[in-house]
Amino acid sequence: MPKTVVIFSGGLDSTTLLHYLRAEGHELLALSVNYGQRHLSKESAAAEAICRKLGIERQIVDLTALVACFGQNALTDMATAVPEGAYCESTIPVTTVPNRNMVMLSVGLAMAASRGFNAVAFGAHGGEHTNYPDCKPGFAAAMDRAAQECNNPPLRVLAPFVTWDKAGIIRRGAELNVPFELTWSCYTGGEVHCGACGTCVDRRQGFIKALVNDPTEYRHP
Repeated sequence: MPKTVVIFSGGLDSTTLLHYLRAEGHELLALSVNYGQRHLSKESAAAEAICRKLGIERQIVDLTALVACFGQNALTDMATAVPEGAYCESTIPVTTVPNRNMVMLSVGLAMAASRGFNAVAFGAHGGEHTNYPDCKPGFAAAMDRAAQECNNPPLRVLAPFVTWDKAGIIRRGAELNVPFELTWSCYTGGEVHCGACGTCVDRRQGFIKALVNDPTEYRHP
């Protein structure tokens, strides 16, 4: 049986990833990371509820000591406003946490090696609305090669959604009975999803395109 550490935020993508890998027969360990994100409390509550529902162990790693390394971005710098509107060339840099996925995957690989697991998986995805450099196929492939080189026995980095768009993930999630209502995406971290930030727009459009009912409550209709 493959044993996989999943980088798990409690968001739509990583929650679908948990269900997807479980259906494929993987033994799973969820790894959540506190990197100083402004939406931590909502994200963490979602992750805890989902892991409890699935009966999956969840480990939490505190990386807030790295916040100073991440510079000015809307996720970890509270003085930088979260931009509204769909992802585009002007908003992607503002919501980019430098090297975030590489940092989280590195921690996940260390945990996998120490626990005797085979792989680390993350929910990077494609689509016309996303262009984060550490979510692209080339990055995922490079991390997979590095994992095989820097561990003995070799580990793997899995990114099964890396060429999928959000609608494709939602359609697969619906087939797997993912509890979308428990997931959290919004960068602002308010009481409900704002409906206006890039990830909220991407989430809303994904449900529409997938022809799947969206259970999310948005502040901005």
